[in-house]
Amino acid sequence: MEDLQTTEETMFVVDEVSNIIKEAVEGTIGGNAYQHSKVNQWTNTIVEQILGHVTKLNKPFKYIVTCVIMQKNGAGLHTASSCYWDNTTDGSCTVRWENKTMYCIVSVFGLAI
Repeated sequence: MEDLQTTEETMFVVDEVSNIIKEAVEGTIGGNAYQHSKVNQWTNTIVEQILGHVTKLNKPFKYIVTCVIMQKNGAGLHTASSCYWDNTTDGSCTVRWENKTMYCIVSVFGLAI
């Protein structure tokens, strides 16, 4: 049982990170309509909130957080990522959030120290 707890304490838990991402996005841009003048502020706030929350988990990781906000206007957006790492210790989580006027795509990468 101790091994399971130790593993949980040092693992990148996707569900835990996904919830942190969703809370940060909802809290920052929730019911707002897309406004070009606020996108820079929103992305910075989202990234900083997520980084703050994941570091408070006190897990042995270095984190990378990215955030893209795009107006819904019919344009296409394709994104991909690839990682060369240890799947037993490192992890990533990507969340796509949207409302009537915009998309927000956030990725968090956790790299074991």
